[in-house]
Amino acid sequence: MSDPFQSFTDSPVGPARTAIAVVPSDNIALPRLPKALYIGGGGDVTLRCVDSAADVVLSAVPAGSVLPVRVQFVRATGTTATAIVALG
Repeated sequence: MSDPFQSFTDSPVGPARTAIAVVPSDNIALPRLPKALYIGGGGDVTLRCVDSAADVVLSAVPAGSVLPVRVQFVRATGTTATAIVALG
């Protein structure tokens, strides 16, 4: 398959080139910093952004949302949303 965009550099605001299922964990960081999170099943998401020193809870995130956040952790404690995918 040819890629007409292969000569362009990737950027944080460009479209995702990878998608990885997220298993929320209180201790294990995501294996790669994503550009955004897709939330398949709505609920709360407890996360820590890459340049933050503390967790934050995004409450009542609707199903099908794309959150344009670069996160290092999606915590199990406090996360009720499901089918979370890291877009990179």
